[in-house]
Amino acid sequence: MKISLTNADPVKLKTSCLVLPIGDPKKLTGCARSIDNASSGYITDILKQGDLSAKAGSTLLLHKVPNITAKRLLLVSSGGAPSTNAINFDRMAAAQAKALNQAKVKDATSCLTDIAVDTKPVDWAARSVAREMVINQYHFDQHKSKKADRKPYKLSLHIADKKNNRLAETGAGRGVAIANGMQTTRDLGNMAANFCTPTFLAEHAKTLKKQHASLKVTVLSEAQMEKLKMGSLLSVSAGSAEPAKMICMEYKGGKANQKPIVLVGKGVTFDTGGISMKPSAGMDEMKYDMCGAASVFGVMRAVAELALPVNIVGVVAAAENMPGGRATKPGDIVTSMSGQTIEVLNTDAEGRLVLCDALTYIGKYKPDVVIDIATLTGAVVVALGHHTTGLMSNDDKLANELYDAGIASADKCWRLPLWDEYQKQLSSNFADIPNIGGRAAGSITAGCFLSRFAEDYRWAHLDIAGVAWRQGAAKGATGRPVPLLMEFILNRCT
Repeated sequence: MKISLTNADPVKLKTSCLVLPIGDPKKLTGCARSIDNASSGYITDILKQGDLSAKAGSTLLLHKVPNITAKRLLLVSSGGAPSTNAINFDRMAAAQAKALNQAKVKDATSCLTDIAVDTKPVDWAARSVAREMVINQYHFDQHKSKKADRKPYKLSLHIADKKNNRLAETGAGRGVAIANGMQTTRDLGNMAANFCTPTFLAEHAKTLKKQHASLKVTVLSEAQMEKLKMGSLLSVSAGSAEPAKMICMEYKGGKANQKPIVLVGKGVTFDTGGISMKPSAGMDEMKYDMCGAASVFGVMRAVAELALPVNIVGVVAAAENMPGGRATKPGDIVTSMSGQTIEVLNTDAEGRLVLCDALTYIGKYKPDVVIDIATLTGAVVVALGHHTTGLMSNDDKLANELYDAGIASADKCWRLPLWDEYQKQLSSNFADIPNIGGRAAGSITAGCFLSRFAEDYRWAHLDIAGVAWRQGAAKGATGRPVPLLMEFILNRCT
């Protein structure tokens, strides 16, 4: 998508659709006031009829508005107030994108950046608008014989003050890059598991490196992992014909002595549950069990595209969890890279088994902070539904940074406790630790398990099992939590 800027008079703009934010309907401001004056109060009359709801993100499409050049007007409500907050603005940006898609316009000019958003500068607003416009053009048809006929789409952002052009341009560029990262995450998540294997992910990392010289990629084979004594990760791939891979992507845009942010993604490319077999109904969705890994790829792409002044390491622990003659059995004892032994009571609790060895391995990078991302537990869906990522951390400052980034990006997370009382559920008669802690507080005990392999770091765990994909008619990967993670990273670049 091509995104440009304009400072022209909105009344004279030649565009298929002009988008106007509506704050207080009784006191229009900015572009909306200019259009209303030019059209002899046409907008005011429409609003008096109550056709546009005050709810943030409500839209109304108007045709043949008198005395203006734009062919159509799209009104977008900010919530009934002259200013709005970040969450409502994101709703406005998403609603604009959806409405323009439905109207099938070839080009549009958006004045959404007219409206004040809390204390957010214009570059933040431009980022939100650009991200939503690009991501709402997403379409996955890689496995279809007939591809969609995608026509190029042009969006222009109206900036009232020329002094803000550079800020808006930067923000729009960041929005496009974040959306591109989300598209990568969605593409990998939506791909069928017979295509998207651990080997495929390793090749994808190498392709990403060819596209961005700033990336360094290292891939560990099963033989190399065996030498490193990653017995926990390898226990997951033991029943599969597909070999596991440890994929490491390094981006060095910051100072040489700057400790990196390390992202660790769960990359179980298909999860049958292993010997602890899942029910067949809905098992096709277990191709999404690598969405944590997919989000790491998405973030690495976005960071590289933006050439951000930060050091990032993205590590993907990729494996396929299958039953077989060599598969790990319930009751087996495996030894992790850390030396801790694990009693595998349930082979369907495999995500923590691949992640724990990755969390030990990344110590070589001497990280500033570590964030793992995983579709780890069904229990987090019971606790938080499909709206919010589960957050656990051993560091209050890091947890607060991630929470704030989630609010600012409309990609929210909620912190769950990691108190010592929960650690007591992880007790084994035969090993140092079992891989499950019982039915109660399943998400938390999974986090407690991982915490034992992250004691040397400022660490956070994001359980995205409820938000990484949608079910039903709109089934597909969402691209979350790429916006949250990019907001977190961008905040650290300023």
